[in-house]
Amino acid sequence: MPTSSPSGAVQKKQALLVKLSDYLLEKGLLEASLRPMAEALGTSDRMLLYYFGTKAGLLDEVFRHLTLSMANQLDACTEPDNLPADQLSSRILAQLKSQTFTPYMTLWLQMAALASGGDDVCKAGGARFGQVLLAWIAAQIDSSDEKVRTHDAALVLVLVKGHFLLNRLGLPELADLEIS
Repeated sequence: MPTSSPSGAVQKKQALLVKLSDYLLEKGLLEASLRPMAEALGTSDRMLLYYFGTKAGLLDEVFRHLTLSMANQLDACTEPDNLPADQLSSRILAQLKSQTFTPYMTLWLQMAALASGGDDVCKAGGARFGQVLLAWIAAQIDSSDEKVRTHDAALVLVLVKGHFLLNRLGLPELADLEIS
């Protein structure tokens, strides 16, 4: 039996969430089997199931934790001056190519790939990642029209996601074309 007090169990689960998040950012979803994750965390797969119920429940909670973590880090690196979307693309791409965000972007691509195969947990997690990124980009676009900001933010997000996809596919010469 894990911790006897409810608050101890909550703390243990939170500590596992942090470690699992770090694990997924480092190893990715291809290494997201229960036994390797548990082993890397110094626990058992049964203990992970005790705290999260199922592997899908575990991944859903980790994706939620990672989305919040990414949102906090995005907020911390937001530039004070808003720009038109055509000038903002390269700044956004530079920020997301940083060591801080590349693991998140890589994980997002993996979620998209698994979602395309019917994985509902990855679909929901990927959608949350995308919504956070879209809102962050939209908040940096210099426009008073919310529809324009949302539209332009979506275009910037597509460019950024395309950059990461092309790089992962071994086409850096296409990914590194100047975007505007």
